[in-house]
This record gives sequence, structure tokens and C-alpha cells, in this order.
Amino acid sequence: MTPRNTIAAIATAIVPQQGSVGIVRMSGSEAMKIAKTLFHAPGKQVWETHHILYGYIRHPQSRQLVDEALLLIMKAPRSYTREDVVEFHCHGGIIAIQQVLQLCIEAGAELAQPGEFTLRAFLNGRLDLTQAESIADLVSSQSPAAAQVALAGLQGKLATPIRHLRACCLDILAEIEARIDFEEDLPPLNESEISQKVDSILVDLSMVLATASRGDLLRTGLKVAIIGRPNVGKSSLLNAWSRSDRAIVTDLPGTTRDVVESQLVVGGIPVQVLDTAGIRETQDRVEKIGVERSCQAAESADIVLLTIDAKVGWTELDEFIYQQVKHRSLILIINKVDQVNLLHSKLIKSIFYPETIKNVVTTAAINNQGVEELEAAIINAVNLDNVQAENLDFAVNQRQAAALTRAKVALEQCLNTIKNNLPLDFWTIDLRGAIYALGEVTGEDVTESVLDRIFSRFCIGK
Repeated sequence: MTPRNTIAAIATAIVPQQGSVGIVRMSGSEAMKIAKTLFHAPGKQVWETHHILYGYIRHPQSRQLVDEALLLIMKAPRSYTREDVVEFHCHGGIIAIQQVLQLCIEAGAELAQPGEFTLRAFLNGRLDLTQAESIADLVSSQSPAAAQVALAGLQGKLATPIRHLRACCLDILAEIEARIDFEEDLPPLNESEISQKVDSILVDLSMVLATASRGDLLRTGLKVAIIGRPNVGKSSLLNAWSRSDRAIVTDLPGTTRDVVESQLVVGGIPVQVLDTAGIRETQDRVEKIGVERSCQAAESADIVLLTIDAKVGWTELDEFIYQQVKHRSLILIINKVDQVNLLHSKLIKSIFYPETIKNVVTTAAINNQGVEELEAAIINAVNLDNVQAENLDFAVNQRQAAALTRAKVALEQCLNTIKNNLPLDFWTIDLRGAIYALGEVTGEDVTESVLDRIFSRFCIGK
């Protein structure tokens, strides 16, 4: 992705007949010239950096009025891209803002590629690669916790330890190469001390790498399917959990004919909850399709909530459903406990269910009871507490985790090389591999193909 001279793009989401403001952004050496061609600022307004001008956007030849707008000026290097940047703040909707973008292109700007503004910020030293990726994560975050992790990355909290580890590797490499080049002029290399330094780097590297699981959960979330036979309270459980009437609740079995979705946040993790049709043998064609979709939802879910009726207990149909999903991460929900006059401990013992089911939660969904216990069971099921125990407020993504893993393997190979008393040249090969992999994370060492892959996932105006 090779940057062009001046680029332009719509920088806000555009929805027909909605949105009060739409922004067209330009960046590059011709941005100010194009802005002056299109924007008329009445009176004695000064075209200075970091000022907002009020005026009109007109067609440069016909002088036809296109929109009444504001113009924000940010001259290099005090801008997002460290180039001259101007933004037309127009009225929302579709027509006016698309007309403004078209005028910019006709005046000499080129339509920006996905992520090209942020790519320019990276290439011009405004951001490192972890900060650039954090911007994309912040835009797409689905929970406050995900946004906080993205902000931590944007503030450099991920890049700082990575750069420190890379600097430590470079120091060790310099020390070894000095012995190779000037062996007669320097004291012998302390192999034990080098091994200890590499060990220390590995410990810190492992701590950073351990945040990958949390990163995946925060970015992609969990898919949870509520399954069970008809009329066990699956829809009531969804409504109690989501605090809304997303699903129809009646005493008639087979009420839910299709999968009903709800988006929730549990322990900072985005969770897509699927309320499925009751699974049973049926001749109803529509209900049969719903049952098939229920099975598909269970198969694709990260966690399955197998729900049974406390009053009825474990039935043959419950056993049949369990056999279909027992290979999944599963939590047993014993619902309608309010209809059983037993203490919690006696209730659990009175209901038979397979000993292989370890996670059991009791609920009275109709009374909104047991939701907190259910959420705690879900957090425990994904081992989120173990990840949070790392006490780090950032989280690496899949690309970063892959590079860190390569660095870890290279450092472990370096320790084996030292242990096997191989020549110093072999030590440097492993260290250089670790240094390069760490540089891939922050962008010190990165190929154009990697940049293309990263920034192509951005929205066009970012």
C-alpha cells in the first residue's frame, strides 16, 4: 500500500435520513489548496492551523452552493497523519457529503484506501504499529473493557514493554558480537550471566503473551447458546438475562420457532446469546426447521447452556440432548427452582444428571434469580480470572501473539545453543530471530505485505 499525494474520504458513518454531521477528511500536500478552492469563509476569518472556519462549500466552476459547513484546519506536523489535514464538517445524510467528497476528488485528491490515513500516521512516525492496531480495536470495540484495552495500547502500554525486551536482546547481541570481533581485547564472556538475562527476557515475554486469550475474548466475544427441550424456560432465561422481552414466553411448548439473539456484556466480554427452539421430535414443518437451527447454534457456540426444569428433573429427552452437546463447553441450568420447595443444597442432590457435568447453576428466570451466578459460571468456564491475574491492562492480538511466540521460540533455542556449548555465531542467529520478531510487533521490522494486511482491515476514512 504505497501512499499517494493527497487523499480524501468520508470519515463518519453515513445513514440515509439520519446523522446530524458528516465529515470529509483530506490529508496531503494539496489539502489546503483544495480546501481554499472549495470553501468560502465570509468575513475576515483567518486560515490558521487548528482553527475552525465557518462558511460555504461551492462548486469551483459553477459556484453552485453545495453545503453550509465548518472547516477544521490542522497543518503538518500537528495532525493525525503529520501531513496537512483538513476536515469539512457538513450536514449529515448522504447527498451533501458525497457531493463534497466528489468535489475533493475532482479538485485533485484521490479516494483513500482502507486505513490509509492511519498508515500515513505510522509511516510518518506519528504512531507505532501497536498504536495503529489499537485505533482499529477502539473503533470496533463492543464493550467498555475492550475500549479500555484498546486505549491502553494507543497510549503505548503494549509497545513500551516490547521495546524494552527488544533493547535487552540487542544489548546481549552487541555483547556477544563484540567477543566475536574483538576476542583478544575483551574478557571472556560470562555464559551463565547471558543465560540468566535471556531467562529474564523469557519470563517477561511470557507475561505479555499470556494476555492473548483476554485479547481474543475482548475483540471477538463469546457465543453462548441456550438449549433444551421445550418449555423449560429458555426464553424466560434470556429475558431475565438481557433485562428485556426479546423472546416470547408462554406455557405452550414449541413457542420459539427460530433462534433469537441478544447482545450482552459479561465480565467485560461481549457475549452473543442465542435462545433456541426447544429440541424434540415434531411433525410441524416450521418447528422442525427451528429444531435443526437449534442444533446448528449449539454446534457453533463457545458455551452451551443446557437448561432443564427443576420440577420435572432429568428426562430421557434431556439425556438425548446432552449426548449431542457433551463435547462442547457446557453449563447445566436447573431452571424453575421457585416451583420446588427444597433448599438449594437438597435440590441439587435430588435431581439426577450425569456426573461428567461439573458446572451447574440454579435459576428462577421468571423471578430474575440466578443471573449473577450464571455469569460467574461463564467467566469461570473461559478461565478469564486466570488471565486477569496477570495484572496487565493491555492485551495482544493474534498477529502480535504470533510474532511474540516466534520470539519466544528463538530465545528458547538460544538457551539450548548456550547449553550445548555451540559457537557464539549460533547464539547470534537465535537472538537476531527474536529481535526481528519483536520488531514486527511494534513496526521496527515489518514488511509491506504485513502492512497491507493490517491496514486493509481498517475502515476507509480512518
